[in-house]
Amino acid sequence: MSSLSRRSFNHLLLGAAAGSACPGFASEAAAQTGGRLVIGTWGGDTQTMLDKFVVKPKVQSAGVSIAYDAASEAPRKTKLLAERPLPRGTLDVGGFQPPSTFELQNVGALEELDSSRVSKFNSILPNIQSKYAIPQFYTARVILYNSQKVTNPPKSYADLWKPEYAGRVGIVDIQYQSTIESAALTAGGAVGNYEPGKARLLELKRQGVKVYPSNEALGQGLASGEVWVCIMWQARGVKWQDAGLPISIVYPEEGVALSVYEYAMPKNARNKEAAYLFLNGLLDEGAQIGHAREHGYIPSRTDVELPADLKARIQIPDAFANKLLLPDLAYLRENDSQLKDWWDRVFKG
Repeated sequence: MSSLSRRSFNHLLLGAAAGSACPGFASEAAAQTGGRLVIGTWGGDTQTMLDKFVVKPKVQSAGVSIAYDAASEAPRKTKLLAERPLPRGTLDVGGFQPPSTFELQNVGALEELDSSRVSKFNSILPNIQSKYAIPQFYTARVILYNSQKVTNPPKSYADLWKPEYAGRVGIVDIQYQSTIESAALTAGGAVGNYEPGKARLLELKRQGVKVYPSNEALGQGLASGEVWVCIMWQARGVKWQDAGLPISIVYPEEGVALSVYEYAMPKNARNKEAAYLFLNGLLDEGAQIGHAREHGYIPSRTDVELPADLKARIQIPDAFANKLLLPDLAYLRENDSQLKDWWDRVFKG
């Protein structure tokens, strides 16, 4: 992982004015684009809000028909890898997080984007810009706790090992990478070295940690009181607060990792014109604000000004400007397989 600079963080908070690479591209492309666009998504709420804020107003309105291919990220990545030799693939754009994008770009499966065809490319937070994907939004990894159950709130990941939380800590199966990393940060591990986290998680296992299959299932555990404290994405915490759960959010002292959600174009996409129209739509100001308002995600553009009340809820405090972390993509590419194997066989076994 690498740390975000204070300068870039201040861009995030203050909304730095950034120039457009090609302001008229999206409108010109709309006049030229048609056909069918196949979008690989995570399904569920993410697809619903993508359809509402991006696809209907920015892509379908230009005469493009839409097909969704909803799946988790792993099979989507596998599909792109398998279809690499083909002249035309199944997807025109696909949703990924940076570790998957990094792997796909390194094997030549992704189109290198022409930034001049993405009108707000230069407005993207510099630390999450990529030649191969457009970040839709991002969120922080935080600690959530039930304020009706917890009287001494945690301040760090390390606090989750306190005896008072034994049997009341929840984690999510699909978040194995971030959970091992969080544990490593409590045990002298480096951000590019998750190994110390393994022993720490086995301690947590002995204390009765609860493993849930999905974020939604963990949310139900929080609502019922089965879980009092957990590691989770801030956007989820904000959404659960909006649903009435007595949830409070803590930024861990060890550092605040960022989770970026982005869309990439396969090199063998069938409809690249429509794909560029879609990628431009991701950065539309209305879409960025809509995702923030309805789901608590932080805009990927630095020049999008959120309403003051919303900004206060989802912005990362300035005190953590020097503690923001991004994935060490090379480390994860080399170690993901053994981390997943350990998680399944040893930790969950």
